[in-house]
Amino acid sequence: MREASTPVLAELAWRRNTTDLLLERVRTAPDSAAFEVRQGPGTELWRSVSATEFHGAVRRLAKGLIAAGVRSGDRVAILADTRYEWAVADFACWFAGAVVVPIYPGSAPSQVAGIVTDAGVRLGLAGTGEQRDLLQAALAAGTLRSWSMDAAETGDLAALAALGAHVSDEELEVRRQHATPDSVATIVYTSGATGEAKGAQITHGNLLHQVLNVAAAYTEVIREGGATVIFLPLAHVLARALQLVCLANGMRIAHLSDPREVVPALARLRPTFLVVVPRVLQKIRAAVAHRAARLGPLWRDAERTAISWGRHLEAAQTSATRPPVALRLRHSGYERLFYRRIRTLFGGQLDYLLSGAAALDPELCRFFRGVGLPVLEGYGLTETCAPLTGNRPGSIRAGWVGTPLPGTTVRIGADGEVLAKGSGVFIGYHGQDTVFPDGFFHTGDVGELDAEGRLRILGRLKEVIVTSTGKTVAPAVWEQAMEQQPLVAHAVMVGESRPFLGGLVLLDRESLQAWAEREGVPELVQLPAAGELIELTHARLRRAVGSIVEVANRRVAKTEQARRFAVLLAGDSLVTPTLKLKRTRLIAQADAIIERLYQRD
Repeated sequence: MREASTPVLAELAWRRNTTDLLLERVRTAPDSAAFEVRQGPGTELWRSVSATEFHGAVRRLAKGLIAAGVRSGDRVAILADTRYEWAVADFACWFAGAVVVPIYPGSAPSQVAGIVTDAGVRLGLAGTGEQRDLLQAALAAGTLRSWSMDAAETGDLAALAALGAHVSDEELEVRRQHATPDSVATIVYTSGATGEAKGAQITHGNLLHQVLNVAAAYTEVIREGGATVIFLPLAHVLARALQLVCLANGMRIAHLSDPREVVPALARLRPTFLVVVPRVLQKIRAAVAHRAARLGPLWRDAERTAISWGRHLEAAQTSATRPPVALRLRHSGYERLFYRRIRTLFGGQLDYLLSGAAALDPELCRFFRGVGLPVLEGYGLTETCAPLTGNRPGSIRAGWVGTPLPGTTVRIGADGEVLAKGSGVFIGYHGQDTVFPDGFFHTGDVGELDAEGRLRILGRLKEVIVTSTGKTVAPAVWEQAMEQQPLVAHAVMVGESRPFLGGLVLLDRESLQAWAEREGVPELVQLPAAGELIELTHARLRRAVGSIVEVANRRVAKTEQARRFAVLLAGDSLVTPTLKLKRTRLIAQADAIIERLYQRD
């Protein structure tokens, strides 16, 4: 199949812009809990915030923005960690008629300055005083000041809201209705995994379409009274789209900025679904395996049984097959011993996990499904306003990223590139003439469609390797096989115009330290602080990684195997906020290391 489409399930109707989603919620369920807000850093105390309370906070801050000089269509930057105030600021900007420019926390001063300048930002909203100073330094002379979300700071959001005491409700309503479905709602700068960041212009219509149609397509997941925890950066379009969907459909939202705090908080927050990136699932599985290490073969059999059960459930979607008796008995036993406890780690109410932002290993998908936590893998880009395709409950195929979302068409080009068209596709890059050949956005990813219209991503178009012998290799299969192992954070195959393929193996820092402690290698326990790329040459570590390479090599043809490899530890600058590797930057930094791979006898 070369093209697949899914018809629209929900129209925009009377909705003019994203602010209508909040007003609709306030009208229909004013006292419903919209957010759970943490009562101070590190505390286990949370309080509920109703839709009405949130709406009031948004209106007050929007009036403050107007009083501070923000005009309709002005760009306002938000630089902050994931937190409740981010949501308030986002909607307040829209109520004031402004365009939101999110900036990832942890961005370098040069990156902040580049985005602020390129987008023409007029005012900044920051999480901490330090982030506010960073924004203020980037703002050009004559623009408005920056404000902090921290109450302890002078010039905080409360002070900004107080400026708007004289702004009338009528003036605010005029501003709120300024934007139409065709107006730009936000300029989201790509995380730069494959090159320089560009500002994707996303309209109010894009966001409204995604919110309404995702909710209509996933009624088992998006439902009144449900709950989720957002710990992805809200600067990422996926996290913001998730927040809009939940707010519009009566699901409680809690925010956590540190992913390490998520699992301990789940027992209190009890989400019904979570959006994660594959690396988080890998770490959770590795942590469970570490706890069960003393049980040895018993746990390994429980893992194999979960994967087999997940494979059976997948097959049962299309045929009424029953699992073998032995599998049923093993699964029942491990349900009482392990699987129930794993679900308890997630709060005991989790119905689904949604995975995106990077490829999910099929066996990891089947493992979680086998323990009773089905994973719905999806695919999308900033330019498609987050989701473009997704598996549906009851129709999950591991290794595939599902069918097009409602109102979307996916086409496979002559060269295998994934092309996209639909109401969720952005209107172009800020400051550039963006051309959509034949009306389709070219994603840069290579993929294929099955007979049911499901999409599978095979890699990046520019990442296909052609060796000096003329062999064309898509490295994704080998790389994903490597990344199944907890010790490996990322793997990159190299070999363009070379006689054979090599591998760059980037280790997970925490897993490496645990390995070093377990194996009695003290020199690898005290690791250097995250900085530039370094190569690790310890003999025992190389043997351990070599075993992983051998397993991955068995997953591919001989001509697609990595003959040599380097073991690396990378700094944070090589990873995006959603834990994707900045491949181009890595290969540039590792140039000398790659050369040595091909100089050895």
